[in-house]
Amino acid sequence: MAESNPMLSLDALTFQNAQAALEQGCAALSAGATVFDLGGVRAADSSALALMLAWQRRAQAQGRKLSFVNVPANVDALARLYGVDGLIGRA
Repeated sequence: MAESNPMLSLDALTFQNAQAALEQGCAALSAGATVFDLGGVRAADSSALALMLAWQRRAQAQGRKLSFVNVPANVDALARLYGVDGLIGRA
């Protein structure tokens, strides 16, 4: 995992901040991040899943694998509910 993980500054992955979060994640990927630590996320909705999948697609386009740690429990529950839990990479 990268020593400085810019994803740690995200406290929400919701519709309200989805665009900013998408850009922050893409910048982190461009900087070489391969693990996103979502431990600081305190609020999340289904937008979190869309963001995580978008970041993974971006990483794949760059020829890298992205994984996530400390995914909020409600995001895990939504992933299972929507049947995409197998698509979310875990470290």
